[in-house]
Amino acid sequence: MTSTYADARYHVRDLISISVAKGELEEVNASQTAGIGIRVLKNGSWGFASVNSIKKDDMLQAAKSAERIAELTATTRKTKSEGLAEAKLAKGSFEVDIRGRLEDITTEEKMNTVVKAEKLMRSLDARIVSARCSYNEIIDHKCFASTDGGWFEMYDSKPEFRAAAICMSGDESVVGLEASGVTGGWKDLFSKRDSDAIAETAVRKAVRLLEASHMKGGREMVILDPSLVGLISHEAVGHTVEADFVKSGSVAKQKMGERVASELVTLVDSGASEYVPGAAGTLPVDDEGVLSRKVEIIKRGVMVGYLHDRETARSFNAEPTGNARAFSYNDEPIIRMRNTYIEPGNWGLDELIEDTKHGYLLTGALNGEADANAEFMFAIQEAREITDGILGKRYRGVTISGSAFETLSTVDAITREFQWDMGSGYCGKGQLAKVDGGSGHMRCKVLLGGR
Repeated sequence: MTSTYADARYHVRDLISISVAKGELEEVNASQTAGIGIRVLKNGSWGFASVNSIKKDDMLQAAKSAERIAELTATTRKTKSEGLAEAKLAKGSFEVDIRGRLEDITTEEKMNTVVKAEKLMRSLDARIVSARCSYNEIIDHKCFASTDGGWFEMYDSKPEFRAAAICMSGDESVVGLEASGVTGGWKDLFSKRDSDAIAETAVRKAVRLLEASHMKGGREMVILDPSLVGLISHEAVGHTVEADFVKSGSVAKQKMGERVASELVTLVDSGASEYVPGAAGTLPVDDEGVLSRKVEIIKRGVMVGYLHDRETARSFNAEPTGNARAFSYNDEPIIRMRNTYIEPGNWGLDELIEDTKHGYLLTGALNGEADANAEFMFAIQEAREITDGILGKRYRGVTISGSAFETLSTVDAITREFQWDMGSGYCGKGQLAKVDGGSGHMRCKVLLGGR
């Protein structure tokens, strides 16, 4: 039997990483990786091989290896691939909008930016015992072709800047974090705030939190900032609707067509940067050559869609969504999110705070986890108590937890000021991916944890 499908993806990636901590230059590293990954679908099974060479003989050998792997695995695979769904395939060149090409900024200037910001952090307040700043950039050039006529060439760049300031309260460290990450160039990265302003914000957060209290916790009305809304959208909902996880039995498997959230909630994953430019997960075409499109996951509270590659789209009788992504040339494309968000509402933030009888304004997403049942627990940087519409006491060391769908069912207001706020991070699912998430501020009920 001949192969039913094959594709090849050539990928060159340039990386720069710079970090400074405690006045010392920890890392200045520039590297390039390049190679080609080849997939073959034969006898209902996939084979994949990669090689860091574009010599004809090496590429032919990789193709033969991929075909042979498909033949071997087909003999033992219990569930065979049903094939690939028809898709709107790319046929052309794509380049993200860039202000200030990263290649035009010298490594010395990038290094000096990080060094200067870290020094500033240590000088702003004597209570800062440690500071760290880092800069990273990814510049990608990809070429792709498939046996069913898809092809593209794409250029992309994604820079990010992070600042962390640390104070000590007794034996407890208090950290102020601030970061920015975009799809774009140097000017895009610092379009809202320059590096010094990001560093100053991290210091102010740390100093504020030094004087903050610890709360007892309980189920409370809260206003989540865009970073927290994005985190819940991505981690607690987004992963449950990736079709490979749905097939494995995630909580979303039985929820299609059901009401899972307040009618105010429309949750979307998109390869475009909706509302505000520069979202870090921006992706015009995926790594199967499928043109990226906006996918409504929850529409006015009802679950209406999953995220697909071409294979799961075929088995679900759905349209491919452009969510097949591979981090490097030697990774196979798998279903990944891009920019995941909840559409903004009609409130102003000041109006929303004034309308809150009692609750908490939560800002700054930190670490956390979510599972296939949409249960989540996330740490946050800062909570401020709201009493009769007035912001009051600050708290630190706070966590939020609950079921994402139960939480989204309690949403009664979303602000109109949209913001992307996850662009400095990565999503991990066997391999990394640059993603983003956001919304306006959202009022809902969650379980707060403290001491």
